[in-house]
Amino acid sequence: MKHVRLVCAIASFVAFFGVLPTPAAAQSFGGRVGVSADPDQFYFGLHYETKPLVDHLVFRPNIEIGVGDDTTLAALNFEFAYKFQAPKGAWKFYAGGGPALNIYSGDRGAEPGFNILLGIGHKDGLFFEVKVGAIDSPNFKFGVGYVFK
Repeated sequence: MKHVRLVCAIASFVAFFGVLPTPAAAQSFGGRVGVSADPDQFYFGLHYETKPLVDHLVFRPNIEIGVGDDTTLAALNFEFAYKFQAPKGAWKFYAGGGPALNIYSGDRGAEPGFNILLGIGHKDGLFFEVKVGAIDSPNFKFGVGYVFK
């Protein structure tokens, strides 16, 4: 039964990506890998990014699957990121956050969470990101990823 809930949650998240109303030229997607603390895990995932909603604010939902520490975690993160204007250069900072649905294996099931994030991204797609979690999200995450444009 637990696996059925996980599959349904992931399918819902993927279906959500398909209904976002943004032009193809203004959206992007990417992948990520990293480590987390509490639970101590290795994670991997995918994200989608919309065109700016206002100014430099984008919606960047993502799914991260964590393994290790005797548990599996599927984190559905509904995050917004503000991309700071920087002097001309290849690297740009961003910050943001948003709610999460954390689906843990075993008896814990689905738990709410919230993430705050800081990152730096290169114009060619490489990015580094740090997340601090609250409620039932992992306490800390460090990830490296790539945005396909």
